[in-house]
Amino acid sequence: MQAIRGAAGPAVDGHCRLLVVDDNDGFRESLATLLDGGDLEVVGQATTGTQAIEMVRTLAPDVVLMDVRMPEMDGIEATRRLKAIRPSLGIVALTGLDEQRAVRDMLVAGASGYVLKDADGDEILHAIRKAAEGGAVLSEAVTPSVIDELTEALERERRRARQLEVAQDALLERAARRQQLIGRVGHELRTPVTVILGLAQSLRRAPLAPEEMAEALETLETRAQGLARLVTRFEAALEAGLTEWADVTALAHEIAQTDERLIVEGSGRPVMATLNRTAALRILSELVENALAFSPPGEAVTIRVTETSEHTEVRVIDRGPGVDPDAAARIFEPLEQAEDLYTRTHQGAGLGLSLARLSARAMDGDVILDETPGTGATFVWIVSGGTGPVFG
Repeated sequence: MQAIRGAAGPAVDGHCRLLVVDDNDGFRESLATLLDGGDLEVVGQATTGTQAIEMVRTLAPDVVLMDVRMPEMDGIEATRRLKAIRPSLGIVALTGLDEQRAVRDMLVAGASGYVLKDADGDEILHAIRKAAEGGAVLSEAVTPSVIDELTEALERERRRARQLEVAQDALLERAARRQQLIGRVGHELRTPVTVILGLAQSLRRAPLAPEEMAEALETLETRAQGLARLVTRFEAALEAGLTEWADVTALAHEIAQTDERLIVEGSGRPVMATLNRTAALRILSELVENALAFSPPGEAVTIRVTETSEHTEVRVIDRGPGVDPDAAARIFEPLEQAEDLYTRTHQGAGLGLSLARLSARAMDGDVILDETPGTGATFVWIVSGGTGPVFG
C-alpha cells in the first residue's frame, strides 16, 4: 500500500470516527496508524466481523473500513448485520482485485463503497470521507465488472418481482372465480329447494286425489335426484383449486369407457398437466353428456386431445344440429326457469356447461365453444399447466 498523503487534512464534514476491521494484524495496524490524524480518528481495531459488531455498539464510529474475508464472520455478513443495527453507518469494503463477486455481495449487504487494499492512500482516505458524508466511492480497477454483475443481479430481481406479481394476480383472479362459483352455488341451489318446499307445503295444505298425489311425489323425487346431482357437480367444481399431476389422455380414455359411442383421438402418449383429477373428470363428463344428448342415435362423439406450444386442448365433437347462433352467447349461462319452475324457457345444454367452465377456470383453464356451422358442435376444454407429452 502506498503512503497516504494528506491524512491529517481537514475532514469534509468535520470530525470522523473510524473503526478498522481486518484479520491481518500487520496490515490493519499499519493502516490504522497511517489513517489516524487530524479530523480522522481511528477509535478501534477489530479482527473479525463479530468483534466489529460489538465495537460498533460500544464505540459508535461514523465509518467502518471492513475487510471482506475474515474468520468466524466475514465482512459481508458483518456489514448486513451492522446496517440492520445502524442504517446510517458508513461502511467501506476493503477488497482484493480477485474478489469481485464478494464486492458485489458487500454492496448488496449495504456497503457505501469499496477500495482495493493496494490502492493509493488518497483513494482510501477519499472513500472514508465520502462514506462519512453518506456518499460512495467505487474503485476504478474493478468497477466495470462489478457493475455488470450488479446489473445482472438487478435484472434477476426484476424478473423475480414480475413473476411474483403475475403469481399474485393469478391468485387474486382464482379467488374471484371461486367467489363467483360460491355465489352461483347459493343461487342455483335455491331453485330446486324452492320447488321441493313448495310441493311439500301444497301436500300439507290440502288432500290430493291418488293420481295427483302420485304425480306430486314423482315430481318431488325427480327434483330431489336433480338436487343431489347438482350438489355433486358443485363439490367437484369447488375442489378444482386442489391440483395434482395427472395424465389428460388417460382421463379422456377413462371417460370414453362410459359409452360405446365415445371415441378418443390423439397421439396416445401421456400428456401431463397440473389439475384436480375429480374436477377434470367432471368437466369431461359434462361436455360428453351434452354432446351425447344432442347427437343422433348411433352417431359417435369424439374426444380429441391435442397439444399446442402453450397448453393442451381437449375437444369434444358431436354430430348434432350444432348451436343456434342466437343461443351461442348464452350457452354457458345457468339454465333459465319458467314461472312454474318446471319447464325451460329456452332449449340449451343447461347448468352442466356453466359448471364445466367454472371448474376449468378455477384451474386457470377455460371451456369455450368452437363455432363451426353445419358440422355439429365442438366444445374445447383448454387445460392450463400442461407440459406436453412424457416419453418412455
